[in-house]
Amino acid sequence: MPSFAKPLLLTYHAERLPKKTPSAIMYLPRRLISHLYHHLMHTNHSQSPPVLILVSLEPDALCACRILTALFRRDYIPHKIQPVLGYNDLATAGELLVQPMRLQSGGSGGVVVCLGVGGMVDISTVLGLDNISDGDDPSGGIQVWLIDARRPWNLGNVFAGRPEDALQIIDGNAKSRTQDVVDGQIQPSYKPGQGGVIVYDDGDIDEEMTTEREAFLSLLKMPYVEDDGEVLDDSDGASDTAVSVNEGRHSKKRKAWSDRDDDGDEDEDEENRRPRQRRKSNSSSTLQSSPTRSPRRQRRDSQSSNASSSHSQRPRSSPPPPPLPSAQASPRKLRRRLLRLRRKHEAVLHKYYSLGATYSEPISSILYSLAEDLGREDNNLLWQAIVGVSSLELYGRSMTGVGISTSLDTGGSAGWGGQRGERIRQVLRDEVRRLNPPDPNDTNGERERGENSGVIPCHGLSPNDTAILLSPEPRFLLIRHWSLYESMLHSPYLAARLHIWSDVGRKRLHKLLAKMGVSLTQCKQNYTHMDMGLKKGLRESLLKYAPMYGLDGLVPPAASAGRGKAGWGFVRCWGWKACLSAMDVGVIVGAILEVGKSGIQTDATGKSYDRHDSKRELIDEDGSLESQAWVERFWEAYDALGDVESLKAALPTALHLHRSILRTGTSLIEKRQIRHLRAFRMAVVKEGPDVELFTHPAALTKLALWVGEAIAEQDREQRGKVGKGGRGMPLVLAGLNEKRGVYVVVGTGGGGGVVDIAAREKRRQRVEEKARRKEERRQERERIREERREREGSADDDEEESDEDEDEDESDDDADEDLQDEKGYGKNRFGNAFQEVVDEINARVRIDSFEYCVVEVKKEDLSGFLESLSMKVVIG
Repeated sequence: MPSFAKPLLLTYHAERLPKKTPSAIMYLPRRLISHLYHHLMHTNHSQSPPVLILVSLEPDALCACRILTALFRRDYIPHKIQPVLGYNDLATAGELLVQPMRLQSGGSGGVVVCLGVGGMVDISTVLGLDNISDGDDPSGGIQVWLIDARRPWNLGNVFAGRPEDALQIIDGNAKSRTQDVVDGQIQPSYKPGQGGVIVYDDGDIDEEMTTEREAFLSLLKMPYVEDDGEVLDDSDGASDTAVSVNEGRHSKKRKAWSDRDDDGDEDEDEENRRPRQRRKSNSSSTLQSSPTRSPRRQRRDSQSSNASSSHSQRPRSSPPPPPLPSAQASPRKLRRRLLRLRRKHEAVLHKYYSLGATYSEPISSILYSLAEDLGREDNNLLWQAIVGVSSLELYGRSMTGVGISTSLDTGGSAGWGGQRGERIRQVLRDEVRRLNPPDPNDTNGERERGENSGVIPCHGLSPNDTAILLSPEPRFLLIRHWSLYESMLHSPYLAARLHIWSDVGRKRLHKLLAKMGVSLTQCKQNYTHMDMGLKKGLRESLLKYAPMYGLDGLVPPAASAGRGKAGWGFVRCWGWKACLSAMDVGVIVGAILEVGKSGIQTDATGKSYDRHDSKRELIDEDGSLESQAWVERFWEAYDALGDVESLKAALPTALHLHRSILRTGTSLIEKRQIRHLRAFRMAVVKEGPDVELFTHPAALTKLALWVGEAIAEQDREQRGKVGKGGRGMPLVLAGLNEKRGVYVVVGTGGGGGVVDIAAREKRRQRVEEKARRKEERRQERERIREERREREGSADDDEEESDEDEDEDESDDDADEDLQDEKGYGKNRFGNAFQEVVDEINARVRIDSFEYCVVEVKKEDLSGFLESLSMKVVIG
């Protein structure tokens, strides 16, 4: 793919629906999560090809990869890891690594695991497994396991099912085959090893995608009808869209359709009044005709419908079927009904794809569930899952997409997904208690006293202590490895609410510390060296004084019988070497991926530079050298997750990155470089000492979240509320990459990372109750009108209109709340908006990142790109 070629479109197009399913495509329900792994484990031998693992460059995918490779090592399953930077790298990996594994290419098949890659595109096409000219199995014996937290799914990866029919014709008779795949869902009787694409379901597909599944499968089974844009009036009513084949055989209903048709059907209606005539079996198609991908089914249907067929499926003793009624729908009517039904289903899929992109359950949590189902869970795998789940908050990834969290949680962490995310974390807390029981040698109960006192641990109890603990972590940044003052200063949560970028904000921070009784001398030394009395009283002081400054969610509340330890974080000790929280590890690993483990140094003048610059060319227009450097960082981060000394060595990199975020964000706000456009706010980072750091999309996203949260707090103070329904104004931030002559553009917005599912459920119940009462009133009015009609011969229309107006007024009371319940409300639609702009203007734009809200724009085309983007809907 060229550097600025047309991107892979993720929005819905009718041609994306497969006319012929090239290979088996299905999804694995959560209850069968270990089904495929068991088969792989039992069929593995010394000559088996290695499992290929394609991994995206993000902390959650890294943690999931370490969990999976640990399972493979225990079961002696050979495997190979391939980092994948974007769609271009994914296509290259498909060409160089996946396709040679196919049986047609001389390979022996095998398994390819996609971790955090390919869920939003047709993975068979990208990997080159859709070549139907290679026979019945274009996958070539390759089975792809697709595990991704990004949504929306490309439905072609989920519901396409098998390429064969559910029935086989044997000696002219139809014999049922064991239904091991039903509507794309794998059943317990399914036998793996047949090739194809299998999506791991985290529960969303079964619970929330019933409508999309029905629409997709209906379109897949429909005969193809060319849609030339014909305008279909609504005179046929909604009954036509729900019509079945049998309904077309009843003369009364068919006459009702013909009565409502236009004048062009009068001649055919006249023919329908003639005496009954025998019709040919292939005179017209029905709505339940077989899909075009199954010509064998069509031949069988044609044979079974012919009265003179010698291979009848009915017993010889059964009576012949009754003759068809005289009334038959005309081919034109059937085509119109079929076209209308097709457009209805296409509208469902179009709505699903255009809602905006979001995040579901972290894939590290899914892989830990796999280990738990296999009975292989331990502290190491649990820690990887905890780090992966915690890392999503650092990048603003929530159930409404990439954006800020504007909720005022009473806990210490807003989390990644509201109540659902809290349930995931509660399961992890239970696992921590189960796998880390009290130490029998701890006769004094030091650990229990430490948890009850609310002091965050900073070291293990013994040189061999590697336990995972629950800790009331404040929303500070790297507090164990920084001073208390610097940790508070660089906390995005604290900076936004105290306005740290201004002198007034710094004074507010000093006043807060003074109220807590902590001197500047004490708080500016390393936290581990602070006075023990101040550290013991820190949490109680924050709970007492933080609400005075609007910092209600700064620390989690005390453990109680009702809430337990909701909001508490996770900490792991490595003896006396180090003690790190899960959020600390996420910050460090992210910094390694974005900056490099040791790439940042400071010269005598205090200016930061990259020590590898002298070895590289100054111009890297196609980004190949940059991509190579980022892939090298993947291995540094992968090793650091298993080595505490590597994590400690990368701490200066993490500190430098977050100093740069504070410095650059403060500069943007103080210099008033944030412009307010029609649909979003916009800022450009093109000068300053840290501009090179923000050429990485993940680092730029962190800066955008910092700025977005600061803007949201300014709006709250100036207007008394946060704009966009409490979700904050969307923000577009562009960072200049001078070496390549491009701007990296990231769009954050929507946010509201905490979705109040309980309130949504209450509103849903209220709406259902209101609809029930309305239906009862309607039935009562109907009964009264019937009685009045019998007595007087007519109904009182005025009373009917009055009642309807009353219902309409009542339904308008909760219009705003009902809008929030709309599927897709508040979701980040920047990915859709970027693609719309690419289709409309001639800007040189590259959409290659798995992150839907990140694009690259040529330096000269940025102004035109932003101008066109400002007219788009960027938030659902």
